[in-house]
Amino acid sequence: MRKILVVGAGQSGLQLALGLQSHGYEVTLMSNRTADEIRSGRVMSTQCMFDTALQHERDLQLNFWESQAPKIEGLGVSVAAPGSHDPGPTQRAIDWVGRLDGYAQSVDQRVKMAGWMETFAQRGGQLVIHGAAVGDLDYFSRAYDLVLVAAGKGELVSMFRRDPERSPYAEPQRALAVAYVHGLGPRPEHPEFDAVRCNLVPGVGELFVMPTLTTSGRADILFWEGIPGGPLDVFNGVKDPAEHLSLTLELMEKFTPWEYARATGVELTDAGATLSGRYAPTVRNPIGRLPGGGLVLGVADVVVANDPITGQGSNSASKCAAAYLGSILERGEEPFDEEWMQATFDRYWATAQHVTKWTNAMLAPPPEHVLNLIGAAGQLQPVANRFANAFDDPSDFEDFFYDPEKTSAYLASVTGA
Repeated sequence: MRKILVVGAGQSGLQLALGLQSHGYEVTLMSNRTADEIRSGRVMSTQCMFDTALQHERDLQLNFWESQAPKIEGLGVSVAAPGSHDPGPTQRAIDWVGRLDGYAQSVDQRVKMAGWMETFAQRGGQLVIHGAAVGDLDYFSRAYDLVLVAAGKGELVSMFRRDPERSPYAEPQRALAVAYVHGLGPRPEHPEFDAVRCNLVPGVGELFVMPTLTTSGRADILFWEGIPGGPLDVFNGVKDPAEHLSLTLELMEKFTPWEYARATGVELTDAGATLSGRYAPTVRNPIGRLPGGGLVLGVADVVVANDPITGQGSNSASKCAAAYLGSILERGEEPFDEEWMQATFDRYWATAQHVTKWTNAMLAPPPEHVLNLIGAAGQLQPVANRFANAFDDPSDFEDFFYDPEKTSAYLASVTGA
């Protein structure tokens, strides 16, 4: 049986390792932390996964927490009225919620990755706890038919060259700050179902609020994305979790008081419940060359790293793992050569390109026709629903989002109907 090394134990690396294992491949998984270290560590992301990505987990029977995690049935968008945050109370110029065709879910990656890693080991997989360097891979690559690099941070990423044509931004476009909390009240407009809330503050940044399942049960995530150098870019160097939460709430009170109103009694879920940082969205060449001449294939955010403004990171990781798994299974006993590696990435890029295009568009100030579209969704429920469901399938934005004429034609078709 073919031997495969997977380096990195995140959404994509673990999903791929478990998928290959279920098909009888001899898989070695390399992680820089144990399951216990992950479970007791700091939160890693916000990971709201939509129906298609969740289905990839179901297909592999890895949806261990589906019955416990909150079912997210809607996606809401609020836009702060211009100039309303300074001075006086902020008003919403736009406020609506679209209903999802299939529910979304968020499971704290500390819960999921630790659980999946233990499952991989229990099923007989070889688990190596080691922070791999390029030199290690040069040594290991000779013993494996294929080496997959799914560790999106650190030295290994340097093996994959940036693709300037697909990477319009050289610098981070948002400063990120996450807090997991207990005690958040429901949105009074729709208390009967859970929704992700996207709050846009023009010229300042965005606040995302979403329900999740964490190590201590049901919780909510408060996630600020601030334009660098702006009023939300204040988390750099904040190490104390309590100070991080205090800043988060102060900014909510100033810029999104409708969300702050339900957050006055929140507390952090645990000592590792905060996260901050920033990175430049980047697409890289998928094939890495080792000093000894061997080739490795980059996975998920190693090769396509988008800003989390559109909530696509774990979705893309799941879709990448599913695409790569299909390519590996179809390859049979043929060599995993450079041509196959490029074709395997291209198969993933067929969907990933839509995520990258949409995410990069959302990082820029919206053009007038997009503002009109988001505004129309407040009056036309089918528009709100379509916008919400495009988070599951971003390729749909091609038909109504980017081009002013297509947007006008779509809105005319809805009002005409």
